Amino acid sequence: MKKSERLPCDPTFILGCAPCNVICSIIFQKCFEYKDQKFLYLMKLLNENVKIVSSPWMKVCNSFPSLVCYLPGSHHKVVKNIHLIHEFILEEVKEHQRSLDPSNPRDFIDCFLMKMEQEKQQPQSEFNIDNLARTVRDLFGAGTETTSTTLRYGLLLLLKYPEIEGKLHEEIDRVIGRDRSPCMEDRSKMPYTNAVIHEIQRYIDLIPTNVPHAATEDVQFRKYLIPKGTTIIPFLSSVLYDDKEFPNPDQFDPGHFLDGSGNFKKSDYFMPFSTGKRICAGESLARMELFLFFTTILQNFTLKSPIDSKDIDITPIASGLVKVPPSYELCFLPS
Repeated sequence: MKKSERLPCDPTFILGCAPCNVICSIIFQKCFEYKDQKFLYLMKLLNENVKIVSSPWMKVCNSFPSLVCYLPGSHHKVVKNIHLIHEFILEEVKEHQRSLDPSNPRDFIDCFLMKMEQEKQQPQSEFNIDNLARTVRDLFGAGTETTSTTLRYGLLLLLKYPEIEGKLHEEIDRVIGRDRSPCMEDRSKMPYTNAVIHEIQRYIDLIPTNVPHAATEDVQFRKYLIPKGTTIIPFLSSVLYDDKEFPNPDQFDPGHFLDGSGNFKKSDYFMPFSTGKRICAGESLARMELFLFFTTILQNFTLKSPIDSKDIDITPIASGLVKVPPSYELCFLPS
C-alpha cells in the first residue's frame, strides 16, 4: 500500500493476496510472494469461480439442477477450476507425505495425515486423502474470497462515509497509538471499531442465501414436515435486515451495534457466519483477520477517494452466492 505512493489504486489484488496467505500459512505452513506464479494461478482460479457463482446464470443452474450437465455455460468453468485447485492441493499433500515428521507437525495437512495414520485400521474413518483434499479446498474457497471481499467492501463504505473513518482513526490513536501493531486484546477496548466491522458485515450481507444445507432426518417445523434429504436454503438477509432489531436496516449505521453509552452491543440477529452446528468453521479466524486488517490499515493510512464521497456507488454489481462490490480506486495517504 505504501508503494502506491498516494496515487489512486484498485485494492482488489492486495486485499485478495493477504487473506489467501493467511490460509496458506495454516494449511501449507508457507506464505507466497505476491509475484509467485503458482500463487497467482491459485488466486486466478478462486477469483474466476466467485465471479461465476455470483452471476445470474448460477440462479438458472440452481433452478434447474437436472439440466445443468446438458446446458452450455460458465458453470462448466467452475467445475474445471475446482478440479485444477484439487490437483494443486493433492501435489501439496504428496509433498507433505514425503516429509512428514509426526513429532513435529507443521500445519493442518500434517495434522490430518497423522490422524489418518491413527485411524488406518478403521474402514469407516472420515480421515482419508479424498476428505483431506476436499477440506483444504473448502478452507481455500471459503476462507480467502469471503474475507477479501468483506475488506474490499468495507473500505468502499469508509470512503462513502468519511465521518465514520474519522471516528475510527480517533479510537485507534487513543487505544493503540502509532508505536505498536494492533493485537486482538485491543478489540475489547475499541467498541466503535468493533461496531463498524459488525455493521460492515451486516450491511453487505455477503452471502445472503448462505450455502445450501440438507435435513439429516425428517423434521417437523411449525405446520410443515421437512423430509430427510431436503435441500434447505437459510435466508440470512431476513435476520441481518430485520427492521425491528436494526432500525432503518438499509442504512449503514454502526449505531446498530452500540448502546446509549457508546458500548458495544451484541445482537442475536448478527449471523453472517450462519448459526447452529453447521456454522462457518472459520468464523473465529475471519473475525481476527477483519479486526487486524482494518485496524492496521487505518493505523497507517487515511483513505481518500478520487471522486466526491456523495458520488460513490456502493450497490453490489452481482448478487448470486456472493455479493460483489463495484470496482473502485482509492488513495492510501500515510498517517
